[in-house]
Amino acid sequence: MNSIGPKQRLSTRLAFLAAGLAMSAWAPLVPFAKARLALGEADLGLLLLCLGAGSLMAMPVTGLLASRFGCRIVVLVSGAFVCLVLPGLAIAPTPMLLGATLFAFGAALGTLDVAMNVQAVIVERESGGSLMSGFHGLFSVGGFIGAGLMALMLWAGLSPVASSVAISLLVALSLAIGAPHLLREPDAEEGHASMFVVPHGAVIFIGVLCFLCFLAEGAILDWSALLLTSEQGMDAARAGLGYAAFAMAMTVGRLTGDRVVRKFGGKRVLLLGGLCGAVGFFGAVLAPSPTLALVGFLLVGLGASNVVPILFTAAGNQSAMPAGLAIGAITTLGYAGILAGPAVIGFVAHSASLNLAFAGLGCAMLVIAASARLGAARG
Repeated sequence: MNSIGPKQRLSTRLAFLAAGLAMSAWAPLVPFAKARLALGEADLGLLLLCLGAGSLMAMPVTGLLASRFGCRIVVLVSGAFVCLVLPGLAIAPTPMLLGATLFAFGAALGTLDVAMNVQAVIVERESGGSLMSGFHGLFSVGGFIGAGLMALMLWAGLSPVASSVAISLLVALSLAIGAPHLLREPDAEEGHASMFVVPHGAVIFIGVLCFLCFLAEGAILDWSALLLTSEQGMDAARAGLGYAAFAMAMTVGRLTGDRVVRKFGGKRVLLLGGLCGAVGFFGAVLAPSPTLALVGFLLVGLGASNVVPILFTAAGNQSAMPAGLAIGAITTLGYAGILAGPAVIGFVAHSASLNLAFAGLGCAMLVIAASARLGAARG
């Protein structure tokens, strides 16, 4: 097994930064793709599903690949595909080709996501301290940089193709700097494990908790602005502040999360995080003013910030199945939550009300809090 030290920790952070840069670069390109291909909202919605479908198809397989060949080769190959495919999103000439490109982009991102999390679990375990929140915090930082830089380049008049090539080069640079110290060998603890293990036991339980947390995150991305405008009376021009407050709190919480987890322990942070997220959702629904609703979204971001990192650590330390396969399984379930979130909220909002849908998300966070002892268990 590779010697684990500061260089391996830095390489892991750079992989998370690169993934955040790449994933966020697509969002500013969406309006250009819609206009270029004259897509309606329904057609665009179907195309956007291709990205998630690609990720979900690739994630379960990635755990097998990382367990067999080591993280380095999987991270670098998937990262190279991300860099090659990203500019294609800006030039795909037909809806069918854009869908195929989005599927390939999603598959490459999903592969990178699982492989870097497998490396993060190994590095954290061998380092003997809490590191996962910081790794995920770099993903959030990459997201801010990628989206902001793309928006800035497009605003300055740079073409979508040139802008996406610039982001691809930045992603490639991050991975190239970290490449020498990515883990070359499979984890010694699972090198001889069976390559095909059906997720079971603790892995399913942890995956369900990831699903609930990602469900909440996806719902805020797609529905927070509508809640603020339709239920709280906020002006549409300011409604994006709900997700901004959530994302800011999420990033700060993750960048400081390792110290918090080391001081209080994963179980207590999971308990308090679930409770904080639940208070935030209920507060956003019951707030008497838009300003207090924004505070609610900030509390959701703060509470949810360390839930997923703690669950990934737990997945790496459980003994029901090899860590690489467990990471692939829970990541797949988590992304399923992101994809299902908008549809679930829309269905509940149509059948009852948007307030009730968001109250349901508060209940989901209470489930996470109630499961803290088992969800953060090591063993």
